[in-house]
Amino acid sequence: MKKVIVTGGAGFIGSHLVERLLQEEYLVTVLDNFSSGKRSNLAHLGKAKNLTVQEADVSNLPQITPFFKGVDWVFHLAALADIVPSIEKPLDYYRSNVHGTVSVLEACRQAGVKRLLYAASSSCYGIAKVYPTPETADISPEYPYALTKNLGEQLVLHWGKVYKLPVAALRLFNVYGPRARTAGTYGAVFGVFLSQKLHGKPFTVVGDGTQTRDFTFVTDVVNAFVTAAGSDVKNEVFNCGSGKPVSVNRITELLGGEVIHIPKRPGEPDVTHADISKIRNMLGWKPKVSIEEGVGILKDRIEDFREAPVWTPDSIREATKSWFTYLQR
Repeated sequence: MKKVIVTGGAGFIGSHLVERLLQEEYLVTVLDNFSSGKRSNLAHLGKAKNLTVQEADVSNLPQITPFFKGVDWVFHLAALADIVPSIEKPLDYYRSNVHGTVSVLEACRQAGVKRLLYAASSSCYGIAKVYPTPETADISPEYPYALTKNLGEQLVLHWGKVYKLPVAALRLFNVYGPRARTAGTYGAVFGVFLSQKLHGKPFTVVGDGTQTRDFTFVTDVVNAFVTAAGSDVKNEVFNCGSGKPVSVNRITELLGGEVIHIPKRPGEPDVTHADISKIRNMLGWKPKVSIEEGVGILKDRIEDFREAPVWTPDSIREATKSWFTYLQR
């Protein structure tokens, strides 16, 4: 029975990954400081006999080191996310996403962990010059979150190269699904739209809504992590996306509701589109959940967004001031 660690296991993607690993009867330890992860994300698992939840900060190496003894796989998902807070508090993001990653890598190296999987970000491409975007595309982060996630990826690959720690990084594209984070700062489009729909408010569409995103359902992402963990690939980076971009206008059509438009934001690409040929060819992975299926699942779970902020053009304008201040060209 494999022993695995999921850092950030109480978060959106992490909690789905924990659920899957328990279904496959792994011994799972979650490390989470609950700065953004929620215990409620794991509540449905009850007191699963194979699950241990430890409140710990991954950037504190002495604190986390004991948990890595005898561990086979580590899935490193713990990170601070979102654009605006990373602009306003870059040192917090560096500490969590860079120092936290090197701390996890050292804990893995010292314990002789057999494999580490890293949740990288497609935001590393910035405004890509090539679509669909391959893993060989230029790296051009537009804001501190993207930069710190890419620095973490570089650390992972470096530890793999120098210390022969078997590693793989998945550059995730626009992940959505149940338990997506909704609290706090203005963030992901589905959290914003579903809360607006639930409260009878119009969808706040950025620009004209023709911009497209490579929305990837969370269970497909979990499948990619588990598949990569069970493979023999080493020191590889993979795009993890649907490979089928969808416009924001199409999302509002699927959700159904009134639309109003807000100004387009600097530093945001008009398109995100993953070239997923590498992960298909090397790992045999492919996405299974269509955007229609995924949105349908979220609509059935719309009450989950009851406590999410209800964003308006005025509140969005206030929340994204730093975005326009620092990223405007």
